[in-house]
Amino acid sequence: GKRITERFLLKALDLFWHEDCLKCGCCDCRLGEVGSTLYQKANLILCKRDYLRLFGTTGYCAACTKVIPAFEMVMRAKNNVYHLECFACQQCNHRFCVGDRFYLCDNKILCEYDYEERQVFANIAYNPSSLAHLRRQVTLQVLWIRE
Repeated sequence: GKRITERFLLKALDLFWHEDCLKCGCCDCRLGEVGSTLYQKANLILCKRDYLRLFGTTGYCAACTKVIPAFEMVMRAKNNVYHLECFACQQCNHRFCVGDRFYLCDNKILCEYDYEERQVFANIAYNPSSLAHLRRQVTLQVLWIRE
């Protein structure tokens, strides 16, 4: 309710605020410092984290099936949602780095190596002649190594 004489002020909910006065009703953080978004519900002014914690919907991790709190960072692949620590190849447990390729196959995350290996075995299962071709290649490689 006091006059704003400081150099900076905030405008939110069609009102002007001192920087120190616009705070989350739960955690008391200064909303001007935590981003440009605030939430209002049940006569509370909230930061994003507390709004999601109190009113957000939770989901379940597609890998471990445990609850993912609404405020937690996640990874997504199509319609699947994962904890950050669960977003790994479900065959070899390789953790992905930025830029790594991954594949969603039969609703499982696979690294490039395991995906390609699965494709080779699937091809052999559906095409027995390719198995004979693969055997010939292996035999030729063994002969070449021995010479």
